Amino acid sequence: MEKIHAAITGIESYVPDYILTNQELEKMIDTTDEWITTRTGVKERRILKGEGLGLSDMCAPAVTALLEKTNTSPDEIDLVICATTTPDMVFPATSNIVCDKVGIKNAFGFDLNAACSGFTYALSVGAQFIETRKYKKVIVIGGDKMSSIIDYEDRTTCIIFGDGCGAALLEPNEEGLGIIDSILRSDGSGRAHLHQKAGGSIKPASHETVDAREHFVYQEGKAVFKFAVTNMADVSAEIMEKNGLTGDDIAWLVPHQANKRIIDATARRMGIGDEKVMLNIQKYGNTTNGTIPLCLADWQSQLKKGDNLIIAAFGGGFTWGALYVKWAINGK
Repeated sequence: MEKIHAAITGIESYVPDYILTNQELEKMIDTTDEWITTRTGVKERRILKGEGLGLSDMCAPAVTALLEKTNTSPDEIDLVICATTTPDMVFPATSNIVCDKVGIKNAFGFDLNAACSGFTYALSVGAQFIETRKYKKVIVIGGDKMSSIIDYEDRTTCIIFGDGCGAALLEPNEEGLGIIDSILRSDGSGRAHLHQKAGGSIKPASHETVDAREHFVYQEGKAVFKFAVTNMADVSAEIMEKNGLTGDDIAWLVPHQANKRIIDATARRMGIGDEKVMLNIQKYGNTTNGTIPLCLADWQSQLKKGDNLIIAAFGGGFTWGALYVKWAINGK
């Protein structure tokens, strides 16, 4: 029996229309375009505006476009995984809400929370259902409405994050293409440096938590940067070594778009040049679970069947990981 891999056979994305520029942020907080750009690489980010709009309002159009692009009926989908830190509600899962909005009736679904590494984790999880021949069509969504948990009076975090999402279709492949290998890691002690203080079961929402502004992202930038630079670079190099790959073998690094300096360090550790790095942090900022599918969607026209990709991410928790993917479709 031929070895089955889970291949990405389609990718689509969605970002809101509203663009929050560095120049606009200069009017809101004590910062400058130069300061933001030199430290993060971000020039602008998209923000989902409108009363009552949540993550599913970005995911649903991305999934609809994906189904149309791949000529797939909603009834054919077996499973939907949504990687997110900002679900529509605590429950039900946003994946279930998306299924309802796009007409997927025969699938089960769940959300996966691994902070910024979530889409990488979800691809690996979804791949298991394909590789075991249990299912044939799995949709993996990665996205966040980070503006819903960002304090726009905190200049250390509001300059970084934006809203957006992407969706990928996984299907079986017997040509040796698809998700070849993964290395996933986590270290819960990292929660001290990056977390949301209130809103969970330890500290439920109250007047006191709202007044104390504890429902926003809390980040100790220097500590997070140190861990991210080391671990994202190391795991990318590790998966290359494990699979006998050199920098010359890699067509593209698809990195989580957290900070350009972290991305640059990862590329150097892998021994690849800037021309092989997917970078769109300047347009979207850090959309957490949305960054990697947004990159794949932006670059899909340049991808060729058989290209070797390294997908790498680092997130709060801490979580991190890398996937080795042989691309299964020609971009055009």
